[in-house]
Amino acid sequence: MKNLKPLLVGIISIALISCGGDKKTDDTSTSTGTTASTSTTSSSTSGDYDPKRGLGKWDETNVDVSKFDPAMAAEGKKVMEVKCTACHKTTDEKLVGPGWKGITTRQTAHWIMNFITNPDPMISVDPELQKQLEICLVRMPNQGLNDTEARQIVEYMRENDGAK
Repeated sequence: MKNLKPLLVGIISIALISCGGDKKTDDTSTSTGTTASTSTTSSSTSGDYDPKRGLGKWDETNVDVSKFDPAMAAEGKKVMEVKCTACHKTTDEKLVGPGWKGITTRQTAHWIMNFITNPDPMISVDPELQKQLEICLVRMPNQGLNDTEARQIVEYMRENDGAK
C-alpha cells in the first residue's frame, strides 16, 4: 500500500498539469495575417449575448475560414493532443467534455475561438454551454491557448468534420 502513494501523487500531478497552466501569449495573427481586434464584449447578461459570436475579440471579420489549410490543421492536431485529449474525443463520444464531431457545423469558427481562448465568461451566459455543463459536470478550464493555437485547433476541428 505504501508503494501506491508515490504512484497516485504522480498520476494526480500529471492530470493537473495536462489541464492547463501554459501562459497565454499575445500572438494575434490569423490565417490571413491580419491582426485581431483586442476589444472584448463585457456582457454580464444573456440578453446582450450573441450566440453566433460568443464573447471575445473574434468575429467574422478576423477569422477567415473560406479556405481549408491542411498545414494549420496538422499543427492544430498537435496542440489538441497536448491540451485537449485529456477531456475530449474527436468523435461524438463524451469523455470528460463533449466529443468534437460536428462542432464546426453547430458553431461558427469565431464562436469556437472565443470559447476556447476564454471559456469562463461564455459558460456564464451561453444557454447551450450551461446545458453542456449540466451533462459534463465540469467547467472547461482555460488552457492558455494563444491566438495561433486557437486558430489551428479550429482548423483541425474543421478537418475532423470533413473540410478539405
